[in-house]
Amino acid sequence: MQTYAHLYIDGAWVEPNSPEWLDVIDPSTEQAYARIALGAAADVDRAVAAARRAFDSFSLTSREERLALLDRLILAYEARAEELAWAVTHEMGAPISFSRSAQVESGVAHLRTMREVLAGYAFEHPRGTTRLVEEPIGVCGLITPWNWPLNQIACKVAPALAAGCTMVLKPSEVAPISAILFAEIMHAAGVPAGVFNLVQGTGPEVGEALSRHPGVDMMSFTGSTRAGVAVAASSAATVKRVTQELGGKSANILVDDEGFASAVTAGAEACFSNAGQSCDAATRMLVPAHRMDEALALAARVAKSQTLGSPALEETGMGPVVSKVQFDRIQSLIAAGIAAGTRVVAGGVGRPEGLAQGYYVRPTVFGPAAPDDLVAREEIFGPVLTLIAYADEDQAVAIANDSDYGLAAYVAAKNIEKARALARRLRAGSVYLNYPDWDLHAPFGGYKRSGNGREYADYGLKEYLEIKAVIGFGDADSNTPPKGN
Repeated sequence: MQTYAHLYIDGAWVEPNSPEWLDVIDPSTEQAYARIALGAAADVDRAVAAARRAFDSFSLTSREERLALLDRLILAYEARAEELAWAVTHEMGAPISFSRSAQVESGVAHLRTMREVLAGYAFEHPRGTTRLVEEPIGVCGLITPWNWPLNQIACKVAPALAAGCTMVLKPSEVAPISAILFAEIMHAAGVPAGVFNLVQGTGPEVGEALSRHPGVDMMSFTGSTRAGVAVAASSAATVKRVTQELGGKSANILVDDEGFASAVTAGAEACFSNAGQSCDAATRMLVPAHRMDEALALAARVAKSQTLGSPALEETGMGPVVSKVQFDRIQSLIAAGIAAGTRVVAGGVGRPEGLAQGYYVRPTVFGPAAPDDLVAREEIFGPVLTLIAYADEDQAVAIANDSDYGLAAYVAAKNIEKARALARRLRAGSVYLNYPDWDLHAPFGGYKRSGNGREYADYGLKEYLEIKAVIGFGDADSNTPPKGN
């Protein structure tokens, strides 16, 4: 069993002040495969102090210097892609093929996109005789989740570096090994000492210390709505900026047209991807009432066709969920849905046949469900799809918007104008029409209890910048085009 005894602070691997040890569990075997030392508030103090010292110089680096840094980081990341993929597979149970193609690739895709954004970003803008200057906000606390560990690390670290900020990262203690490898990659890329710091630990200990720390200027958090509220509350006393990407219960409106059957199949496949452990998963499928039986049969067929097994095998399509805590929660919600009278047409409680070991969940389809049923409102965060009937498109929009969340929504319609019209009525930060390819230039974030702020590309970069108005700078007509830093 591999032991990781150090934190990364001020450009070096250091021992925690008073380490506690945590076993990292492989969810496919339910056995510990690694052991990490956890930091505490005193280690956060050391990391923040290092980041503050580094900020004075790093904030003044040129665009060209930061572009060169991102170039080195991309190369260093790519060189360890296979190692990163196996780390994600062991720590969170993603099938190795999915770890390579999605989990690892998403991280480097953010680095490449941010490099592109930085190359053309104008940090200064003339407005009359005033010059608007966008400057790095300062020291950033970054808290990332276990479900897309590298995606969420990269989409926070990349804009912080591009802006000229320094940072302290606290990854999920459930899936921490990929973050350790990422810190090694940062070091290999020549990130200056103190610019990037890694402190492993729990939310109540390290996350709380980071969010309330007076030396931190901004908190960027991804995780549950409950934990996001705690981060915001801890940050309030020092009036730091807080950006949050939180929970979701995304609706998928399927229009009654010739593409309906394929839309059901594609929607169910998307829901079960990553074992349903994505905050923007389309877990509420809204279908015309008269096509409910057809939709249920199609969705059940998809659920039953999922290839579950060891995530180390190339042919596996779905691995386990991440932990016993998540397994037990998903099982209890499936059981509660059944007890409340919602019909199950595929899956249900218990492990899949032949998989007695590991936190495997049966891909489950509920329906028809009422909009206020527990399984239609609660974020289950597992491979569970709920089908809800609608009478007309007005009712479909009303059901979709009747949620505490507003992270994402989906529309499937052959008539693109109809799809666009429905999208304009949906209260969600992202609306996906006809299952498009991932667009890294599209801002990502939510309405309502799904969070505040946006990530990805230029909108993500803006979250790490402060705006300064230099008034009386000069006549706008005589200003040269802004170059920025």
